Amino acid sequence: MKSLFLFHRKSLMMVNFQDKIPGYITEKRNIVRLILFTAGFALLFINFYEPFGVRYWFNIPWLKLLVYSSLVILTGVLVVVVSRVIMFYSTRKRFWLNYWHYIIWVLSEVFFMALFYTLFEIFIFNDNRDFAFLLKLSVQNTALVLLLPYSAMWLYFSNHEKKLQLDKLAHGEPPAIDASRNMIPFHDEKEVLRISVKLENLLYLESSDNYVSIYYLNKGKISKYLLRNTLKKMEDLFKNTEIVRCHRSYMVNFDKVKVMRKDKEGLQLELDLPSVIDIPVSRSYVEKVMEKFSRYSSSI
Repeated sequence: MKSLFLFHRKSLMMVNFQDKIPGYITEKRNIVRLILFTAGFALLFINFYEPFGVRYWFNIPWLKLLVYSSLVILTGVLVVVVSRVIMFYSTRKRFWLNYWHYIIWVLSEVFFMALFYTLFEIFIFNDNRDFAFLLKLSVQNTALVLLLPYSAMWLYFSNHEKKLQLDKLAHGEPPAIDASRNMIPFHDEKEVLRISVKLENLLYLESSDNYVSIYYLNKGKISKYLLRNTLKKMEDLFKNTEIVRCHRSYMVNFDKVKVMRKDKEGLQLELDLPSVIDIPVSRSYVEKVMEKFSRYSSSI
């Protein structure tokens, strides 16, 4: 257990806390795994470690404690369930969590679950000990109940994601792009990394035969990088990101779209820089772009 904390601490020391957390943390299946693992760990923790001294303080037999604790744990885990559901839908609506956000979020989960257990102990078990003392004790034990499985699952998700990426590389597939990270890698047709651009600086992509021009901000000026690849491959890599195909020849970073207007030439996207061209939207991509636009509108 000590080695787990040391490894996790070393990993955190290498992290820029302003960076966005990895996308696999907020994937639906991983959230379900986290909740189930945390609930199982909490049941074992309560029944074998016996925090608060509940069995001796209230003279509860072990079997009765098992029943009570199971009900209490499953009810208390609802705090995590509600929290992670909110996190899931928030990150699907243009809200990205960085490491600081995530730390505060987890600490909030610890506090509210500890508050629930404290109130349960006072009103259900009629514990007459001081509220502040019980809350402090509950925070300490709840921190162990949540932080230990959270750390273990983070390491598991990280290792699993790296294994998937290595398997893809071994089969000649390019790794999927996770736009929740700061840097967006661009590979050529031979899967050689040629350039990486911060998502916040990426403007749009324009295709020309077997080349893709990458337009991005560099020191306040618009720069262009010519990459030998196709927009079709770029579209496959940027699935489930804010970089959207809107035309046979264009993909655009929707975070940079300021205005969407319709004129005699069709639907046009205006970016938040006056010197950038308007990006056209072809008929075959109108529905996809409108769906993305509606998601943005609902998140404001």
